[in-house]
Amino acid sequence: MNTAQKIDRITQNAAVIGFSGLVVMALLITWDGAARYLWLPRISGFSDYGEVVFPIVIASCFPAGLLRQTNVTVRVFGTLGGPRLHAALEAFGALLTLAFFGLLTWQFIRLTGQFESGGRTTRTIGLPLAPYWYVVTAIMAVCVPVQVYVAWSWIKAALRGDTPDIAALRDAEEDLADFEG
Repeated sequence: MNTAQKIDRITQNAAVIGFSGLVVMALLITWDGAARYLWLPRISGFSDYGEVVFPIVIASCFPAGLLRQTNVTVRVFGTLGGPRLHAALEAFGALLTLAFFGLLTWQFIRLTGQFESGGRTTRTIGLPLAPYWYVVTAIMAVCVPVQVYVAWSWIKAALRGDTPDIAALRDAEEDLADFEG
């Protein structure tokens, strides 16, 4: 198993955990909605739970998405210019994505610090926000080394004129989409 496959396994497991949280929230939403019309007890402070769970669920998908390069891209110029130009353009895009996620992570660190220092809580049941946002920030911080790996893989590919291992992960994702669609 190569490095890309190892990182892929870790990031996919994190995404599955996040997706499991989404399934739990969907079940709770269903219960809360049904309880409203069936005069059953509703979940007290339900919106508070969503306020702390949804950011974790969403963030948990970013590392896998970055590694598999499922972000929106236009690859017309790269396909016209051959493998070396394609890899160079992919490396440039990966470096821009790295800069964006570096800045984003820095902003998450600042926001979480503000939640901590301000003692921010949810509105109804008073859950402290900072511990949950520490988890979100940690997940976003993991995105940076994942994207460093992606950028480095494309830079090496541009210098050698070949395709990195991570392209196989993306191609497998595209093949799966073609099969399902």
